[in-house]
Amino acid sequence: MTGFSEAESVTLDLLKKKMAEFARERNWDQFHSPRNLLLALVAEVGELSEIFQWKGEVPKGLPDWKEEEKQHLGEELSDVLLYLVRLSDICGVDLGKAALRKVELNAIKYPVSQKQNQNQTNGTTNAHTTTAINTSNDNNNTEEITG
Repeated sequence: MTGFSEAESVTLDLLKKKMAEFARERNWDQFHSPRNLLLALVAEVGELSEIFQWKGEVPKGLPDWKEEEKQHLGEELSDVLLYLVRLSDICGVDLGKAALRKVELNAIKYPVSQKQNQNQTNGTTNAHTTTAINTSNDNNNTEEITG
């Protein structure tokens, strides 16, 4: 039993409340310092990484994975998300608003270039390469960024 209906929307706010209640019921607040939560988050990212460690590149949707492997992946992804939500709550950061702000800042930092628009029009894309202006000095150098 998950404690919520299938029709209920899962929001960051709901997760934050569930995690706070979970910790409070177990008297774990005393252990949930930002440092401890961060270290737990890093450990969970390590466990998530282990799932992919020897698989090489995998296609989207993981079509060759067994259902048990996908379930394990979901559990590890959930651990990472839950620790991140708890850490943001303990630090007083509205994670949803911070994430939306970061998307906006990234849109400014990595604008869609004319070249990318032309490539998309021609049926080709170069989604991981863009040109950014280096404003760290007065020379306004440009550099190619590949993700």
